[in-house]
Amino acid sequence: MEFNKLTAAEAASFIKNGQTIGLSGFTPAGVPKSVPAEIAKLATAEHEAGRPYKISIFTGASTGQSCDGDLSNANAIDFRAPYTTNPDFRKNVNRNTLHYSDLNLSNMATQIRQGYLGPIHWAIIEACAIEKVGNKAHIYLTAAGGISPTVCRLAKEGIIVELNAFHSPKSKGIHDVYEIEDHPFRTPVMITKASDRIGKPYVEVDADRIVGVVECDIPDEARAFKDPDSITTQIGQNVADFLLDNLRKGLIPKSFLNLQSGVGSGANAVLGALGQCPEVPNFNIYTEVLQDAPVELMRKGRVLSASCCSLTVTNDCLRGIYNDIDFFKDKLVLRPSEISNNPEVIARIGVCSLNTAIECDLYGHVNSTKICGTKMMNGIGGSADFTCNSYLSIFTCGSTTKGGAISSIVPFASHIDHTNHFIDAVITEYGVADLRHKSDMQKAEELIKVAHPDYRPMLQDYLKYAEKTGGHTHHCLSAAFAMHDTFLRKGDMHLTDFAEYIK
Repeated sequence: MEFNKLTAAEAASFIKNGQTIGLSGFTPAGVPKSVPAEIAKLATAEHEAGRPYKISIFTGASTGQSCDGDLSNANAIDFRAPYTTNPDFRKNVNRNTLHYSDLNLSNMATQIRQGYLGPIHWAIIEACAIEKVGNKAHIYLTAAGGISPTVCRLAKEGIIVELNAFHSPKSKGIHDVYEIEDHPFRTPVMITKASDRIGKPYVEVDADRIVGVVECDIPDEARAFKDPDSITTQIGQNVADFLLDNLRKGLIPKSFLNLQSGVGSGANAVLGALGQCPEVPNFNIYTEVLQDAPVELMRKGRVLSASCCSLTVTNDCLRGIYNDIDFFKDKLVLRPSEISNNPEVIARIGVCSLNTAIECDLYGHVNSTKICGTKMMNGIGGSADFTCNSYLSIFTCGSTTKGGAISSIVPFASHIDHTNHFIDAVITEYGVADLRHKSDMQKAEELIKVAHPDYRPMLQDYLKYAEKTGGHTHHCLSAAFAMHDTFLRKGDMHLTDFAEYIK
């Protein structure tokens, strides 16, 4: 090892109040853990001494408890972008104790390069290996690509590498590191199929920019997935039936589509259900996160190849990939987020996007980030990157949440992340609302069919009141959020009559 060795605390001491750090990783996968945890301790000590200490953090996506959780609890974050799922971070965002910007993940590296987000002072990168080759350093990333090449190149003060022994050096070569050129002379991203490789297997930097290497052995802060239940299983079957129907009608290619799936237990269950359906052809995946279910489908030959930004899998699954790396090496490729989520590539290769909605309104607009329009649940992530550019864009959700107290189909979405211009279908356990070739009022009829039976009469009543306003899209604005208002007041969306809201 020819690089300066540091403890995590020594590395954290380089990070000063007001500076910005750029981190490797995408979801908890591949995120440095020992140095951010020490930065949280440093912030606490500084605050106790009466001194200010806050930093800004840029990442590929969400992180884990040792970063987003501990740092937000230590009041150490001034500004954070672009995505979050951590419960403690979410609480602090909703308390407005820090500044948070939700961005489409494909834009993050570009906005850093454009200078929109200010300078990067330090890059902190998790690696499974680091090598010195002449005057260059080759940093081999772990379980995610994220924005690592961009923050490494632009970090003004230098790069700190966490060499994490939990991640096997045998995984060297699984990454395809490629950074898009600046505007206005960008060249095409030459990916025409999910398995294509166009970059290097490592992040290459000048060796003298490596300030130090922190050695650790810390597992990824992975989240276990809930087992599929009757609802997610039925949604998965409905997705499979819908795709097969499109295949039979010649609406999608006979070779099938590349599949993308968002993160979470529901998305994991849907892909698993698709793989279990014998009539669904073997398929390729072009996505941002790869979860446990498709990894098993790769072993079974159902998934032929998978391109992603992150192995958002349980640690047992990750160890299994490392142990069988000879099997996975030519079938699995990890990319930076601006490539995994690249609109140009998504539009070129033919992707079916499968993302999860918090709620969908009667005209097909989807809220995927905020509860009742105000409380941040998760960031938008890459759902818009895929939805706006896919061959076929699908949103799935259970028809209700909170034991039936909340309907996922509502008169008017309390926050809109995805407009109905880009959404082809909404699928619940009650069926498929195919929104293609339909006017807004026809979309409303389709969506009521997949709402929970308890809420269908309410939604139909709303349309009767809204019809009196006329227009291309019927809305009674004074009653549009009546179901949300009823939930906020009573803890349940069920209401007897919209009449009290009509003005």
